[in-house]
Amino acid sequence: MIEYENLKKSNEPFINECRKAIDQVLESGWYVLGNEVVAFEREFASYCGAGYCVGVANGLEALTLAILAYDFKKGAEIIVPSNTYIATILSIINANCIPVLVEPDIKTYNIDPERIEEKIGSNTVAIMPVHLYGQPAQMDAIICIAKKYGLKIIEDAAQAHGAMIGGKKVGSFGDITCFSFYPTKNLGAFGDAGAITTNDAEIAEKIRIMRNYGSKTKYKNERIGYNSRLDEIHAAILRVKLKHL
Repeated sequence: MIEYENLKKSNEPFINECRKAIDQVLESGWYVLGNEVVAFEREFASYCGAGYCVGVANGLEALTLAILAYDFKKGAEIIVPSNTYIATILSIINANCIPVLVEPDIKTYNIDPERIEEKIGSNTVAIMPVHLYGQPAQMDAIICIAKKYGLKIIEDAAQAHGAMIGGKKVGSFGDITCFSFYPTKNLGAFGDAGAITTNDAEIAEKIRIMRNYGSKTKYKNERIGYNSRLDEIHAAILRVKLKHL
């Protein structure tokens, strides 16, 4: 029998490095939003070729916070591939927006750019391409459409850490890109974790505030927020595994 998946085996090459990194966090006494998170955000942003990275609790919340950061009106429409994982759809609904489904290109199984324009209406605010099966969507065509209609691009790269188009990694093509670090991903933590990357300093700061109860300074809440923080242990593990990606 061929094993479908063996996470223990896949992590064996760097398990000792991970144990050492975890021990260092335990010894530090600081377990949430500390130096490991800051370092991982810097390193992952650099890896993706993006200006900023914000670590969050999981991939679904990365997508949801990315949408909320733009303050779209209730009922705004976001174009999304019909064959994506349910988390992509849930993030749109969680942000009080409406998913508009577009069929895939049968050659790539990614969203078909030629079918996007016919779904754009007066309430459309964004396109959410999903880089499925490790293969990037046709970003050049999608970027052209987004510019033509003044739409935001929110990429779902949960399955595509390290995937490239013309030597450029996903994570810096759209306005914002969302990643999951679920254990089965190309870059996986030992539990749930996620992140967003962007070149927009204002959007990055908004998400930093929203992930921590809407607060930039403790006990001063600037907006509606959430508990969606990347913890130190997962950040330390991701730093180790990023070096091997």
